[in-house]
Amino acid sequence: MTDAPPGPGTWGLCSFCGGAVPPEAKKCPICGADGPVRAGQLASAPKRVRRRIRVSGTLRSVIVVAAVVALGYAMVGAVLSGPPVVADPLTTSGTYTLGPGNYTVLSGNITGGDYIQGNYSSVTPPGMDISVAVYNSSEWNWFTNGTGNPGTQWNNTPAWSGPIVFAAEYTDTYYFVFSNPLPPSSGITIEIYVSTEYESDVAEDGGV
Repeated sequence: MTDAPPGPGTWGLCSFCGGAVPPEAKKCPICGADGPVRAGQLASAPKRVRRRIRVSGTLRSVIVVAAVVALGYAMVGAVLSGPPVVADPLTTSGTYTLGPGNYTVLSGNITGGDYIQGNYSSVTPPGMDISVAVYNSSEWNWFTNGTGNPGTQWNNTPAWSGPIVFAAEYTDTYYFVFSNPLPPSSGITIEIYVSTEYESDVAEDGGV
């Protein structure tokens, strides 16, 4: 007894890769192989074709399950790890080279009540004085544009080293400016070391 011919609109399986073949298609849309096996004809297909289709179907199932497991693992890992922690630009340390009359700046947002602590020192030549000033966003614009007489949120008496302790009264972008106070005619470049750390006013246990 032979299998009945497939009816119109019958899907099939590729005899080579096992992929689904649309009705009326003569070739597999995935690999291009001829002679798809239509539904109802699989039982009478050659043994090697049936085995190839069965193995291909198993591999496809394994790939789908592995993809679902990997996606689930990634989602669970993201939930458990929480949001990424981005280093605050005002938590940093490093050396900076200041030409005579020039400056370098560290800037970042500070929430009102939070504070920055750290220290600075001249490295080369040792013992050279450094000027430090902290500007809010408005004062910084005046400073860089050379307009008006900008005040400061905090400044030091020029010294070769010292602590940095600055508490922000309100939320804003603050600029920590480290300057070589020597005139350009001196020709003396100063290398400085600066270390700062952002500290929150809210304790880790949720208290204040």
